[in-house]
Amino acid sequence: MSDVTAKVVPAPAPSLAEEGADPGAAGPAGKPRSLWSDAWHDLRRNPLFVVSAILIAFLLVMTFWPGLFTSASPRHGDLANHYLGEPELGNFFAPEWLGYDAQGRSIYARIVYGTRASVIVGVAVTALVTLLGGLVGMFAGYFGGIVDSLLSRLTDTFAGIPFLLGAMVVLNVFDVRTVWIVVVAMAFLGWTQIARVARGSVISTKQSDYVQAARALGAGTGRILLRHVLPNAVAPVIVVATIALGGYIAAEASLSFLGIGLSEPTVSWGIDVSNGKDQLRNAPFVLLSPAVMVSVTVLAFIMLGDAVRNALDPKLR
Repeated sequence: MSDVTAKVVPAPAPSLAEEGADPGAAGPAGKPRSLWSDAWHDLRRNPLFVVSAILIAFLLVMTFWPGLFTSASPRHGDLANHYLGEPELGNFFAPEWLGYDAQGRSIYARIVYGTRASVIVGVAVTALVTLLGGLVGMFAGYFGGIVDSLLSRLTDTFAGIPFLLGAMVVLNVFDVRTVWIVVVAMAFLGWTQIARVARGSVISTKQSDYVQAARALGAGTGRILLRHVLPNAVAPVIVVATIALGGYIAAEASLSFLGIGLSEPTVSWGIDVSNGKDQLRNAPFVLLSPAVMVSVTVLAFIMLGDAVRNALDPKLR
């Protein structure tokens, strides 16, 4: 009997669909997605993210192009309209839609233009505290030793100052408080939480194998920080910063309500809430209209932060 050599033909590998895997779990050519592409994949399917993104997009349009929503001036007042009118559901977007305040100014126009101050303060403060706190936390976590001790004690010192009380003391020095003065004062006191989160994330990241390998291959400190540590440690910082943005908007409104934040002639929701508090019984719409806008804006950014946290944290998926 002659020997017959059998040729073994390997069976084709099962597809993702046959294995029951999610076809979206891999990118083109079967390559696994990165953390960021995977997070974006999850965010697009999260109703919380979609709703918050639509609200924030609407607020941003109102911030940069308020003329699309009203032709009335937020500073023009006519005493003949003193507390005149109440909200009318059938008269949307007209200057008299929400009535007039004590100076006869359109409440609706002031709400539209007040979006700019609140959003700019929230975004600018978040950017500054993320930059400052991120740098402090990154250096403290990466270098350790005496650098970590000094920067951690500095962080603890600033963290011990009550945020609103400290901001009131700083802002009380200025007779006229513009948007950028409020931004700098709030950022000066609000960076500590970001610094702590960044420090912990960097300490965890610098112990990874790829960082040790880069160091063994002779990569410099700057290259390791920018190419390896920062991209892999920034996710928790982004989550905290996104959630904190809504808190900074609420803090600005609180300071303006107390008369320590933004001052006239700046148009601010907090200023309008403060102006309407004495007429809550007779003209509640003067106070409630800007207060509702503050609540909706803060809620939108907190919802966005929660959605980003769920997408970037694998434990919450």
